[in-house]
Amino acid sequence: MDLSIAREGAIAIITVNATRIDASTAIQFKDEMRSATAEAGDHIVLDLGQVEFIDSSGLGAIVAAMKQLGPGRKLDLAALTPDVDKVFRLTRMDTVFDIHGSLDSVGERAAV
Repeated sequence: MDLSIAREGAIAIITVNATRIDASTAIQFKDEMRSATAEAGDHIVLDLGQVEFIDSSGLGAIVAAMKQLGPGRKLDLAALTPDVDKVFRLTRMDTVFDIHGSLDSVGERAAV
């Protein structure tokens, strides 16, 4: 699983450079997220703009990544493609995560 990390002020943006997060990549995703978030600060945004497919294993891996952050740290999601957005809404995970339409809207909300 290829993840890249960038900083936008106090926000760490982790971009998933893959089209799928599924059963075959979920464990690797969790491991990469653990490494990527270790020194990432308290506010992390996961950019899912390139992810076209996510299954229950992928969804579980994202939830696990959020839980491993611990108290006082936050994981938001951004730029969900329509199919990925649908999975989050159908499973009601849109009530667990703050979901931003784009990376630009993350900075706007943080400034408010």
